[in-house]
Amino acid sequence: MAESYQQDSLVIAGQRLGSRFLFGTGRFPSPAVLQQALEASGAEVITFAVRRVNLESTEDDSVLQHFEERQLTYLPNTSGASTASEAVRIARLARAAGLGNWIKVEISGNSRTLLPDPIETLRATEQLAGEGFVVLPYTSDDPILCRKLEEAGASAVMPGGSPIGTGLGLLNPYNLGLIAEQAKVPVIIDAGIGSPKDAAEAMELGADGILANTPVAKAQDPVMMARAFRLAIEAGRLAYLAGRIPKKKYASASSDWAGSLYEPADGGGLKI
Repeated sequence: MAESYQQDSLVIAGQRLGSRFLFGTGRFPSPAVLQQALEASGAEVITFAVRRVNLESTEDDSVLQHFEERQLTYLPNTSGASTASEAVRIARLARAAGLGNWIKVEISGNSRTLLPDPIETLRATEQLAGEGFVVLPYTSDDPILCRKLEEAGASAVMPGGSPIGTGLGLLNPYNLGLIAEQAKVPVIIDAGIGSPKDAAEAMELGADGILANTPVAKAQDPVMMARAFRLAIEAGRLAYLAGRIPKKKYASASSDWAGSLYEPADGGGLKI
C-alpha cells in the first residue's frame, strides 16, 4: 500500500502533478504572505483572474512576477465572464499573452450567488476544448452536467462544494460522491471550502484534488492555514485509498468476548 501511494498522483491532460492542491492567488494581505503560503501549500498549479493580469507585459505583472523562479503551471480563469463568448475571448487573450493553454472556465449566472451558468459553461467548454485548450470548468454539483462537460472535452471537472467564498463547506456530499464515482477525468472540488476539514471530507468522497483561495488568504495566519490544507488533502486521499469502515447503527466491540471476565449480555457483569 505504501508503494502504491507513492505512485498515486494527480494527472491532468497527461501532466503528472506532485500535489493535489490547486492554489488561488487572490485576496492575500501582501505578495510576501502569498509567496510564503504557496511554499507551505506545496501546490504546483496556481489560478488567477485574467482580468487582473497585465497581458501586455506579463513578466512585470504585479501578481505573476512573484512566481518567476518557481516551476508552476498557470491556470488562468475567466472570472467576470457572463457568457460563453466572453469566456472564450478571455481564454484566447490569456494564451496569446503566453500564459499557456490551461484555462479555468468560470461563467457566473448570478452576481449575488456567483453560481455558474450551466448552459454557457458547457458551450464554452466545448468550444475551447475544440481549440486545443486544457479546459477545467467550474460547475455546480450536478452529476449529469459534469458528465456532459466531460463529454464536451473537459480535462477535469470542478464542482463547487457551496457558493464561492462562503466557507459553507460541502452542502451536498451525496452529489459530489456520485460525480467522483462516475467521472473518467479528475474531479477538483472548487468553491465554498471553509477549512481543512472540508478538504479532507471531499478527498474521502473520492475527489482528486482541491482548489482553495479564500479560506487560506483570509485566515488569521494564511501560511499556517496553507500547510493545514496540504496535510488535510494528503490525509483525505490516504483515507480514501485505505477504505473506511462501514457505518453501523449499533456499537461493535473492538475485541472478541471470548475469554472475557464479562458476559456480553445487556448490562454486562462479572463472571466471577
